[in-house]
Amino acid sequence: MRILTLIYEFPPVGGGGGRAAYDICKGLAARGHEVTVLTAHMQGLPFEEYKDGIRLVRISSLRREMFGASFMTMLAYVLAGLWAGSRLIGRDRPDIIHAHFAVPTGALAWMLSILTGIPYILTVHLGDVPGGVPEKTGKWFRWVEPFTVPIWKRAKKIIAVSEHTRQLALKHYSVNVEVVPNGADVKHLAPSEIKLNTPPRLIFAGRFVPQKNPFAIIQVLSQLKDLNWTCSMLGDGPLFEDVKHEIEKAGMSERFDLPGWVTPDTVLEYFAKSDILFMPSLSEGLPVVGVQALATGLAIVASKIGGFLDLVDNGKNGYLIEVRDVSAFSNSLREIISDPSVLLRLREASVEKSHQFDIQKVAEQYQAILQGVLNGN
Repeated sequence: MRILTLIYEFPPVGGGGGRAAYDICKGLAARGHEVTVLTAHMQGLPFEEYKDGIRLVRISSLRREMFGASFMTMLAYVLAGLWAGSRLIGRDRPDIIHAHFAVPTGALAWMLSILTGIPYILTVHLGDVPGGVPEKTGKWFRWVEPFTVPIWKRAKKIIAVSEHTRQLALKHYSVNVEVVPNGADVKHLAPSEIKLNTPPRLIFAGRFVPQKNPFAIIQVLSQLKDLNWTCSMLGDGPLFEDVKHEIEKAGMSERFDLPGWVTPDTVLEYFAKSDILFMPSLSEGLPVVGVQALATGLAIVASKIGGFLDLVDNGKNGYLIEVRDVSAFSNSLREIISDPSVLLRLREASVEKSHQFDIQKVAEQYQAILQGVLNGN
């Protein structure tokens, strides 16, 4: 198959959704398919390159930040992509389009499909579903939602990354939605042996935005000052300086490492040296960092929401805590940090759990879906 993948942010730009798309594209390319990705350009990146069997085409946009995209940068991607995508299709004749995110990428897929007749499938990641991340996109969807209906209706298949995302989508759109989780290269990420760190190392990875609730990390860990631990918070965003200030105010600067925005490969390097993924998010689809944490053998302490319900078997490989319950987060982490035998058991269970999210299985599912659409199924 010749596959044109559309996504407005792709590694090293953007967050987990882009990483999920990259892993899927890499898996499909490894199976002999011709995969071209049309994504947004940022200064310092080549406009075209080949990586892991994937042809990357980056188009000019207004994007200036690795960690976030405004409505205007998304609109710029769609408008530039209409011209660039039409040219790509005219020259390369792809068999099918795979769009990640109904908003904004789905709009581009919809227009290109109308112009060329090429079918598309749509993968939704939560933030592009009305109500998925209300603190971030609630205002947009008040007036954008009616215009998104044709995007969902024209798609030949719609994939949600978690059951939570699927159920939310079904509340807003009368379409069939199936679930294919995000995956990770489990085989290569799995540690040969789990070695606990002394002191235990906690890690957070994500945008410093209200959705990720980074201030809760400081609140929780300030209750555990009597224990020995360290914490790395990977990422950047509008709350970065405020988070840094709160850590200093709490007198915990020596315990925290805030390297800022790092590459996906660097995230994995940090994971390989950590013990516990701590994610007190307010909303999540199926976070790629969560899947990667499983594969690298991290215990997970996370909010009892969204895709974390698929990643954590409560009490087996981590703990799921009600959103904003600082005391419950503190109590769970205290148990894990205080008892190496508990931490080791949870970490071993995560490695076992990770096999459910093997990227090879995920790529096979997408290959079957794409081929099914071309076969008229």
